[in-house]
Amino acid sequence: MKKSSWMGFMFLVMVMFLFPQIGHAAGGGTGIYLDGKALELSKNAQVQNMSGNVMIPIRVVVEELGFNVDWDTKTRTVTIQQSDTELKLVVNQSTATVNGNKVSLPVAPKLMTDTVIVPIRFVSEQMGLSVGWENTSKTVYLTSPDSGSGTGNGSDNGSGNNNGGSDGSGSDSNVNDTANLANVSGISFNNNQLMIAVDKNVKPNIFKMSEPNRLVVDLPYTQFASVFSSNQSLDSTMNGFFDVTDYPDVSKVRYALFNNNPSTIRVVIDLNNAKNYTLINNNDGLIIVDLNADSNDNSGNGNKLVVIDAGHGGSDSGASSVTKKKEKDFNLAVALKVEKLLGNEPNIEIVMTRDSDTYPTLQERAKLANSINADIFISIHANAGSATASGVETYYTKSDSLALANVMHKYLVQSSGLSDRKVRTKSLHVTRETTMPAVLLECGYLSNSKDDAVLFTEDFQNSVAEGIAKGIKEYLGM
Repeated sequence: MKKSSWMGFMFLVMVMFLFPQIGHAAGGGTGIYLDGKALELSKNAQVQNMSGNVMIPIRVVVEELGFNVDWDTKTRTVTIQQSDTELKLVVNQSTATVNGNKVSLPVAPKLMTDTVIVPIRFVSEQMGLSVGWENTSKTVYLTSPDSGSGTGNGSDNGSGNNNGGSDGSGSDSNVNDTANLANVSGISFNNNQLMIAVDKNVKPNIFKMSEPNRLVVDLPYTQFASVFSSNQSLDSTMNGFFDVTDYPDVSKVRYALFNNNPSTIRVVIDLNNAKNYTLINNNDGLIIVDLNADSNDNSGNGNKLVVIDAGHGGSDSGASSVTKKKEKDFNLAVALKVEKLLGNEPNIEIVMTRDSDTYPTLQERAKLANSINADIFISIHANAGSATASGVETYYTKSDSLALANVMHKYLVQSSGLSDRKVRTKSLHVTRETTMPAVLLECGYLSNSKDDAVLFTEDFQNSVAEGIAKGIKEYLGM
């Protein structure tokens, strides 16, 4: 574990010791969030502090990450699988295995009624999670690494992921050097707009939270400029705020150095009512979060703009099926069928990220949707993994996409007839960098012989396309 991650973990341990009831969201406003989503913790699946070690319910976290979890009652063993990685933990044993290699645990997993809890240190190290703490709301934040194209097989398949630089997507060991960080020189609120002044290009990550209502703006690879504290409040712990009195929707704006790895400034808009927003980021030194629009209806004619994204394409074939068929061909076939089904809807306008065998980059797909201020973004994929994995999944990243994910997944399960592998949250580029509700649909497993046998049939593709079209119409209230 990197030094900064270890320091963050130790800080979290101290915080958990002082606030041992973290995880009881209803008890005092505390909670656990994974990639912006509040995790639902049952009465028997709460965060625990054992001898100074923070223990978390393993199934709740890893299932949200899209991993497969199995429990062997006889041996009391938890097995976690994702692509070519296998983790095994045994209750009351202080040694785990990672792909057969032994790893020492700071404390052995424990069985609490019907839930296994494990040390958060092991989870963060083995799953690449970073840990954050917001003292004002007493909330733990877990952030998963960017997994790229969303093929489910753990590789980016040449999908355009950037592994370096200062745009927040890379893993260069020098990204936290001061010279590589963007400086935030000012934060203000005027004309019902949050304005953030920066001296380099920054890609904000924005999501909504409720109870209480607020908008969260994360600015990866940033730091407070040396002149910041001379213009507005910033205490020795790198926290500050200002009250907003002239706009009825907003009560306060808070900001802090939220994370050290990567260096991330978080800005929180405390809302009096739930609000939609528009992000304006032209890389001109000013990031604007506009709260003036009451809806995302921005087409000018009252129609809803829907972006349909056929995953992969061109030089990027995506995953290969058992019978050597290409994922990109399945994705495009279904996307074109959805376009045709919705083409005659009077109140829907369809925009395709591709309508032939071409490869728009992930950045171009998100930029297209953002530039037209689309209402929703639907990315169509087929998955790959182990030969036994089968079924459909729906992924989302931001909390404001959960409602769309639930509706789309309902119809995906019905129309595919395949196993329900649930709605899952994951940090995928096209669902993270788009500013509207966005989901990625995994319509079956190409690596499974039974799924592969139906995925490329006309009947299956027509049925799934009809399900996607129905989900879009239901979500848009049509």
